[in-house]
Amino acid sequence: MHADENEVVQPQLCHFGGSLYAMTDPFFMLMLIHILGKEFVVWDKAAHIDFIKPSQGTVTARFLIKEEQIEDIIKNTSGGQKYFPEFSVDIENEAGEKVARVVKTLYIRKKS
Repeated sequence: MHADENEVVQPQLCHFGGSLYAMTDPFFMLMLIHILGKEFVVWDKAAHIDFIKPSQGTVTARFLIKEEQIEDIIKNTSGGQKYFPEFSVDIENEAGEKVARVVKTLYIRKKS
């Protein structure tokens, strides 16, 4: 196996797990900062990724935050308490097959 200095070698010829995670990293936090506004502190707290099957080619992740989740956040932070909701996103290949699932735990608190 040979690689020049600008080439990354992946012996299994599939996406690196770290790259799959990295493509999902900031989005739930950024979406909630926008949705909740300046009255809330929103940080990433933890993450977990399950690798389901190897993938090559283009992969896609679609991020969705439901209205019920927003209502739950507002209810659970109304007194200024910390809240740690989980959000998940599936990563799919070009055929629509799930190749990984990322679960993010966020830290959310209403500012006093």
